[in-house]
Amino acid sequence: MGKLNLRFISSDLVHYGLLLSLLLLSHYSFQPASSASRVKFLPGFEGPLPFVLETGYVGVGESEDVQTFYYFIQSENNPKEDPLMLWLNGGPGCSALTGLFLEMGFTYARTELAAQSSDTLLASQGHQFLRKWLIDHPNFLSNEVYIAGDSYAGIPLPAIVQEIAQGNEKGFQPSINLQGYILGNPITTRTEPNYAIPFAHGMALISDELYESLQKNCKGNFIDVDSENILCYRDMESFNKLVSRISIYNILEPWCESDHIVSPLRRSLIEKFPRKHFLKTDLKLPAVTCLTYTEFLSAYWANDDNVQTALHIHKGSIGTWIRCHRDSRFKYDILSSVEYHANLSRNGYRSLIYSGDHDMASPFLGTQEWIRSLNYSIVDDWRPWNSNGQVAGYTRTYSNRMTFTTVKAAGHTAPLYKPEECFDMLSRWISKKAL
Repeated sequence: MGKLNLRFISSDLVHYGLLLSLLLLSHYSFQPASSASRVKFLPGFEGPLPFVLETGYVGVGESEDVQTFYYFIQSENNPKEDPLMLWLNGGPGCSALTGLFLEMGFTYARTELAAQSSDTLLASQGHQFLRKWLIDHPNFLSNEVYIAGDSYAGIPLPAIVQEIAQGNEKGFQPSINLQGYILGNPITTRTEPNYAIPFAHGMALISDELYESLQKNCKGNFIDVDSENILCYRDMESFNKLVSRISIYNILEPWCESDHIVSPLRRSLIEKFPRKHFLKTDLKLPAVTCLTYTEFLSAYWANDDNVQTALHIHKGSIGTWIRCHRDSRFKYDILSSVEYHANLSRNGYRSLIYSGDHDMASPFLGTQEWIRSLNYSIVDDWRPWNSNGQVAGYTRTYSNRMTFTTVKAAGHTAPLYKPEECFDMLSRWISKKAL
């Protein structure tokens, strides 16, 4: 698996929160509060797993009312020296099973209060989780540590990195050998949807005339359009009609209407393959390219009793596994993470920011804009980077140790669409080699 040592697949850091201040952290030492189990077999995979997989829970919060579920996959290269990576999914509220399978989350809260969360609470939780995990896994204390994630993780993840860095400065133990962070197609300023219009124009999805009219009538604000602004409202209606059958997460992918595709598939699968035999059957399934179909299969697998037993899930802790929880109680209290990027850069932390260049949900144009706002000089100017002898994207490196990279023909979750290329990109960067 190259230079990758650890993947914590932990949806709780994006699901739940509990009030926990830095003052509290400074008065309490970090004590181990976890359960861990080795997983050697998984339903649907014949024979023993060909890698070391550990699952477990780490309690976070003053009363450990949030039980953070994680997956630990050990490096097949050199576990003693390879970096550790903590991976967080976006959402907010999306399970990292998506990240593990397509690019797992069984976290749960013990109380109603613990089920309430926010961006800043996630930062405290992420900090506490990692230190507690390292207490229980002292063999990895000296390994370099990177925090990584994509999509909405672009908001809380830089705050988590800053919390860890500040904890080190304050002498919290164990000390974490933090080196930097990685973000893919990140939400950063919450204005990313504004860049869908120039992106669509650049990709020839809308005409020059409509683009010019949108710019004139909406004055650059396409997110909250005032219905009283009749001209802008009409232009946006035209835009939405033109892209209504385009996948915003990857404009190259087929557009799928989940109600028309997933529901019949769900019915036919359940009818053809009874639940108790589903994972053991060599399915001859219809050729379906829609990601919604894959999401259905993920949910079917994750909700199987045999799977949850094999993963050592606390019985009765979560009810039905859902890929993305949309919780109205979540507080969006970090409006922009640019300040965190600036602080981390000043303190010398490395960062890799990558964008699938066919993502219209969080277009690379918006990412480039906030990176430019940091006003750092360029040390390695715009150039192609290769994978398997082909151009895989373009890259630029700044004096603040930040590298920006595009992944050619990839969408919102770039590793899903271009796994080999993204692995090459990550392996080189984390090994401190040029892309």
